[in-house]
Amino acid sequence: MTNHNGATGPAEHQPDPHGPTPVSRPAHGAHPGGPGVPGLGGAVDPIDCPEPDTPIKVRSASELADALPYILGYRPEDCVVLLGLRQRDGYGRFGGRVRLGIPARAEDWPAVARQLARSLIIGGEHRGDKSDAIVVFVCKEPTEGETGQRVRDRLQLFVQLLRTSCGDFGVPVVEALCISDGRFWSYCCPGGCCPPEGTSMGLPGSSALAAAATYAGLQVRGSLKEFQARLRPKDGAAPGQEAALDAARRTLRPRIDDETSRPAVTTATLDLARRAMVRLADRPTTPGRMDMDDQDDALLTHDEAAALIVGLQDRETRDEAAEWMEGTDAELALRLWRALARRCVGPYGDHAAAPLTLAGWAAWSTGDSLEAREALAMALAADPDYLFAWLLHTACNEGLGAEAIRECIRRGRAEREAAAEERAAAAGAGAADRQSAAVGHEPTDVDDEATGADGEQTAAGQELTATNRELTAVEREAEAAEGMGSSRPVLPAVGATALRSSRTGAALRRANARQRAAGGARGPRPKGPSTRPGGRPARSGGSRRQR
Repeated sequence: MTNHNGATGPAEHQPDPHGPTPVSRPAHGAHPGGPGVPGLGGAVDPIDCPEPDTPIKVRSASELADALPYILGYRPEDCVVLLGLRQRDGYGRFGGRVRLGIPARAEDWPAVARQLARSLIIGGEHRGDKSDAIVVFVCKEPTEGETGQRVRDRLQLFVQLLRTSCGDFGVPVVEALCISDGRFWSYCCPGGCCPPEGTSMGLPGSSALAAAATYAGLQVRGSLKEFQARLRPKDGAAPGQEAALDAARRTLRPRIDDETSRPAVTTATLDLARRAMVRLADRPTTPGRMDMDDQDDALLTHDEAAALIVGLQDRETRDEAAEWMEGTDAELALRLWRALARRCVGPYGDHAAAPLTLAGWAAWSTGDSLEAREALAMALAADPDYLFAWLLHTACNEGLGAEAIRECIRRGRAEREAAAEERAAAAGAGAADRQSAAVGHEPTDVDDEATGADGEQTAAGQELTATNRELTAVEREAEAAEGMGSSRPVLPAVGATALRSSRTGAALRRANARQRAAGGARGPRPKGPSTRPGGRPARSGGSRRQR
């Protein structure tokens, strides 16, 4: 299914993060030049509201249109949004919602309308969030030379299909609004009471409802395009970055494919990521999002970004990187993953799945479910078969808590560190036995990780030394160019290894089983082969390491 702005992946389907929304019944004709919202009014009672017992009244279609960005947390663009309503004590409460990019081809509308209705109504019932009524929004800006009224007329058939599909599942659409060019039209307006040119929505954030929502703690964090711009390559970055990615791919991918050299690549990649995070920590955040992104981009050379992007294509390396999920580490990691996603240019677009998934996980783990959903949806658009992104996207949309996954990662890290200590202890005991048996053999001062029992450097040790030297050379050159010197502190390791995707999947399956036992259900995994543009370089290794 085509997601927002044409991205391929599952539709956003989630309960209202701000909790139930009481909705009063307005009189007909409550908004200037048009009707009230039949069976609907509105009041937002968010979780973070300073006065949760005081509803924010929405008594007209005009206020309903103005409330949409506060309900979603962002300004919707070029998309269709379905909001479920639950009736209780004469009031309605907003429940689940689905959002999807408006299909460009009209022949796709019937199937998309039915799938959206099924996703909201049937999926909501499985989660114990049954909708008694639905409100439809279609948000579309006019193309060049087009008017908002023309957009309304062009999308009327799509809205009618949505209303029919919802009715087929036994749930009526009580209001359907088209929002375009700063105006709105109601498709449910009886008798043509809405003016043909639509009703002006006024300046964003200037209404009484906007003031009340802001006071209640609701924020509109820009538009989806602004979110996506932080995670997409920028103009002008392609030539040098693509060449660096080509070189990194030639150098590192054979080592990732080789089981003996792959651990060395993991170690070197994570060390480079830690040093990059130290560099980001040295630069304070700036007020503007785009300004901060530009600053972060300037701290990474093309070669460093390429080495990190290619290194993260290995599943175990990516899983270790997912351990940066709490506190300052998560904030710095999120900035790094965004910067790497912006460097996946040209034929390396599918390589963005790894940094986008890590960005989504870091955002979700720190409480930002809005950016998390968008980053994970973009990861699935880059690679529809990326299992880690699908697991997190499903868990996030099904309302599972991030803490359950964090605990799974902590257990995996503890198990891995315990196993590493046991191996080290066993190796030390074996070395002591061999040393005592070797009469007259003089011990040598060598690196335990890089030498064998006889003091000769092993193949794995040689690979570790070579890979570390290669990946750190470009960073030292960058530091020298910036006048940073070589005395930069080293970021403490958050954990040496890794979450396993299979272990995460098991935790999610157990959580979903508990949810189904309580009346919920997990949606099906998207099916169908992934389609990638021709000419993309093939991924190294099998799906076991890549996804």
